[in-house]
Amino acid sequence: MNQNMGAVLASPMVFFTKSLVRSSLPSIHSINNPQEKSLNISHTRLHSVLENKPSQFSCKEGKEEISSTDGQVIRCKAAVAWEAGKPLVIEEVEVAPPQKMEVRLKILFTSLCRTDVYFWEAKGQNTMFPRILGHEAGGIVESVGEGVTELAPGDHVLPVFTGECRECAHCKSEESNMCNLLRINTNRGVMIHDGKSRFSINGKPIFHFVGTSTFSEYTVVHVGCVAKINPLAPLDKVCILSCGISTGFGATVNVAKPRKGSTVAVFGLGAVGLAAAEGARVSGASRIIGVDMNPNKLQRAKQFGVTEFVNPKDYNKPVQEVLAEMTDGGVDRSIECTGHIDAMISAFECVHDGWGVAVLVGVPSKDAVFKTHPVNFLNERTLKGTFFGNYKPRSDIPAVVEKYMNKELELEKFITHQVPFSEINKAFDYMLNGESIRCIIRMEH
Repeated sequence: MNQNMGAVLASPMVFFTKSLVRSSLPSIHSINNPQEKSLNISHTRLHSVLENKPSQFSCKEGKEEISSTDGQVIRCKAAVAWEAGKPLVIEEVEVAPPQKMEVRLKILFTSLCRTDVYFWEAKGQNTMFPRILGHEAGGIVESVGEGVTELAPGDHVLPVFTGECRECAHCKSEESNMCNLLRINTNRGVMIHDGKSRFSINGKPIFHFVGTSTFSEYTVVHVGCVAKINPLAPLDKVCILSCGISTGFGATVNVAKPRKGSTVAVFGLGAVGLAAAEGARVSGASRIIGVDMNPNKLQRAKQFGVTEFVNPKDYNKPVQEVLAEMTDGGVDRSIECTGHIDAMISAFECVHDGWGVAVLVGVPSKDAVFKTHPVNFLNERTLKGTFFGNYKPRSDIPAVVEKYMNKELELEKFITHQVPFSEINKAFDYMLNGESIRCIIRMEH
């Protein structure tokens, strides 16, 4: 991203109607078997099942047809990237059952993130094709593998590109979300358990992408990368919380932590930057200054609380000096969401001495070098970095969903386009043309 990879995920430099009942139920036998886990089924739903009437999942009604696929290979549609930069191809793929500590998900909605585009273009990294991309999504658990105890078929979930094993030092720390086992690895195209892919076409393995591969009607994910959420939350909205939106929002509310009435500068007004601005708005900032070299972004940014706009190209001085003059010495907080090294330096040097905090979200190029005078630190400016908004996926993302449900966080304004799965390539066109913030891709089960 840069928008960022969540920091790492939502960045192009390297490197986020009510469902009322549980779905994908195992079988009629399990309904009548007292030893099976109890299932939340309405009398009307049960009646339709016993009469063998099919029902289609609906985000509004929360219905899902009974599943008898536990332990079996599922054949379904997936959008496969066969070559760098070539349109994705809808193929029939085989999805193997989940193995130890894995879950198989039925994806209902997914969205396109800048990182998907970056790895699809295969710019500046090791190529890995054929591959099933996608990492922002919402769905339901179809089946679980050995050792999975906290998820069950029918649970509503968000798969996340990074994870939380809950056993390593990072997971046990209250300060870190960088799990040793499950942190993002863009070069891994297989599952951790056995080093094999769960996807294949006619026996030929298809690579995974960042452990999620949500451009498939079904996918297999490590249990530590799955956030169980409120089943009433509309998956076609909250699916965007599994990467970029949480990254930017969390960078502000969890790391920068602006106080009410403070002044915040946001560098880069893509999806992650707009989410950072939304975090500043929710925090009660009195001035939110958007910094971007595209003047066309101003009107849209106002929807996210941006009160002023600065284009560095309009000045013959460093933008940090411009911001310092506008704010009587510097902003209280800044969030950098571009990944460009010059913007990172400007974001740090524009904060006020004594109390200013700059947060780096964007991921820079591998050869970039951050240079600033040490006096800037001695004058009590603080520089921080963040990954995925400092959210632990399993522990924290359900609470972010609740913010949306409680109307404390607006998501609809991030969603600019929607397309059916069969037209997924249009989502790429919208992003490449700079037209979209987030495009929701509706699965057509």
